Amino acid sequence: MAKHRIYTTSFASVYPLYIAKAEKKGRTKAEIDQIIAWLTGYRGEKLKAQLEKKTDFETFFAKAPRLNPSRTLITGTVCGVRVEEISEPTMREIRYLDKLVDELAKGKAMEKILRKP
Repeated sequence: MAKHRIYTTSFASVYPLYIAKAEKKGRTKAEIDQIIAWLTGYRGEKLKAQLEKKTDFETFFAKAPRLNPSRTLITGTVCGVRVEEISEPTMREIRYLDKLVDELAKGKAMEKILRKP
Protein backbone atom coordinates (compact mmCIF):
# COMPACT_ATOMS: atom_id res chain seq x y z
CA MET A 1 0.00 0.00 0.00
CA ALA A 2 1.33 3.43 -0.92
CA LYS A 3 2.18 5.90 1.81
CA HIS A 4 -0.11 8.84 2.35
CA ARG A 5 1.15 11.95 0.56
CA ILE A 6 1.53 13.90 3.83
CA TYR A 7 4.37 11.56 4.90
CA THR A 8 6.59 12.79 2.07
CA THR A 9 5.50 16.43 2.37
CA SER A 10 8.18 18.62 3.91
CA PHE A 11 7.40 19.90 7.37
CA ALA A 12 8.83 23.26 6.25
CA SER A 13 6.08 23.63 3.65
CA VAL A 14 3.30 23.22 6.26
CA TYR A 15 4.94 25.12 9.13
CA PRO A 16 4.08 28.58 7.67
CA LEU A 17 0.46 27.44 7.34
CA TYR A 18 0.36 26.56 11.05
CA ILE A 19 1.75 30.02 11.86
CA ALA A 20 -0.70 31.78 9.53
CA LYS A 21 -3.64 29.90 11.07
CA ALA A 22 -2.53 30.93 14.57
CA GLU A 23 -1.76 34.55 13.68
CA LYS A 24 -5.10 34.97 11.93
CA LYS A 25 -6.69 34.22 15.31
CA GLY A 26 -4.39 36.53 17.29
CA ARG A 27 -1.91 33.88 18.43
CA THR A 28 1.84 33.84 17.75
CA LYS A 29 4.65 31.95 16.02
CA ALA A 30 6.25 31.53 19.46
CA GLU A 31 3.14 29.65 20.62
CA ILE A 32 3.33 27.35 17.57
CA ASP A 33 7.00 26.72 18.36
CA GLN A 34 6.10 25.99 21.99
CA ILE A 35 3.51 23.42 20.88
CA ILE A 36 6.01 21.75 18.52
CA ALA A 37 8.64 21.68 21.27
CA TRP A 38 6.17 20.17 23.75
CA LEU A 39 5.01 17.51 21.30
CA THR A 40 8.32 16.55 19.64
CA GLY A 41 11.22 17.98 21.62
CA TYR A 42 12.39 20.11 18.67
CA ARG A 43 13.44 23.46 20.13
CA GLY A 44 15.28 26.46 18.74
CA GLU A 45 18.15 25.43 16.50
CA LYS A 46 16.96 21.83 16.20
CA LEU A 47 13.61 23.00 14.83
CA LYS A 48 15.33 25.52 12.57
CA ALA A 49 17.61 22.77 11.21
CA GLN A 50 14.62 20.56 10.36
CA LEU A 51 12.97 23.45 8.54
CA GLU A 52 16.15 24.27 6.59
CA LYS A 53 16.64 20.61 5.60
CA LYS A 54 13.02 20.47 4.45
CA THR A 55 12.59 17.24 6.40
CA ASP A 56 9.48 15.28 5.46
CA PHE A 57 6.78 14.62 8.07
CA GLU A 58 7.62 10.94 8.43
CA THR A 59 11.28 11.67 9.21
CA PHE A 60 10.38 14.70 11.34
CA PHE A 61 8.41 12.52 13.75
CA ALA A 62 10.63 9.42 13.47
CA LYS A 63 13.70 11.41 14.51
CA ALA A 64 11.99 13.66 17.04
CA PRO A 65 14.27 14.26 20.04
CA ARG A 66 11.55 13.36 22.55
CA LEU A 67 7.94 12.61 21.78
CA ASN A 68 5.98 13.79 24.81
CA PRO A 69 4.40 10.84 26.65
CA SER A 70 1.43 13.06 27.55
CA ARG A 71 0.52 13.39 23.86
CA THR A 72 -1.74 10.36 24.25
CA LEU A 73 -4.03 12.61 26.31
CA ILE A 74 -4.89 14.49 23.09
CA THR A 75 -8.39 13.52 22.01
CA GLY A 76 -11.00 14.87 19.66
CA THR A 77 -11.53 15.12 15.95
CA VAL A 78 -9.39 16.49 13.14
CA CYS A 79 -10.85 16.40 9.63
CA GLY A 80 -13.72 14.30 10.96
CA VAL A 81 -11.45 11.58 12.37
CA ARG A 82 -10.96 10.95 16.10
CA VAL A 83 -7.22 11.24 16.74
CA GLU A 84 -7.26 8.61 19.48
CA GLU A 85 -8.67 6.06 17.01
CA ILE A 86 -5.96 6.48 14.35
CA SER A 87 -4.01 3.22 14.29
CA GLU A 88 -1.11 4.24 12.04
CA PRO A 89 1.52 5.82 14.37
CA THR A 90 2.94 8.48 12.03
CA MET A 91 -0.50 9.68 10.96
CA ARG A 92 -1.55 9.83 14.61
CA GLU A 93 1.48 12.04 15.43
CA ILE A 94 0.66 14.37 12.52
CA ARG A 95 -2.96 14.62 13.66
CA TYR A 96 -1.88 15.30 17.25
CA LEU A 97 0.00 18.34 15.95
CA ASP A 98 -2.97 19.40 13.81
CA LYS A 99 -5.27 19.12 16.83
CA LEU A 100 -2.98 21.23 19.03
CA VAL A 101 -2.74 23.93 16.34
CA ASP A 102 -6.55 23.88 15.98
CA GLU A 103 -6.95 24.31 19.74
CA LEU A 104 -4.53 27.25 19.72
CA ALA A 105 -6.42 28.91 16.87
CA LYS A 106 -9.70 28.41 18.74
CA GLY A 107 -8.34 30.42 21.66
CA LYS A 108 -7.70 27.63 24.14
CA ALA A 109 -5.23 28.48 26.91
CA MET A 110 -1.70 27.11 26.49
CA GLU A 111 -1.93 25.35 29.87
CA LYS A 112 -4.83 23.29 28.52
CA ILE A 113 -3.25 22.70 25.10
CA LEU A 114 -0.06 21.37 26.70
CA ARG A 115 -1.77 18.59 28.59
CA LYS A 116 -0.62 17.62 32.02
CA PRO A 117 -1.03 13.96 33.04
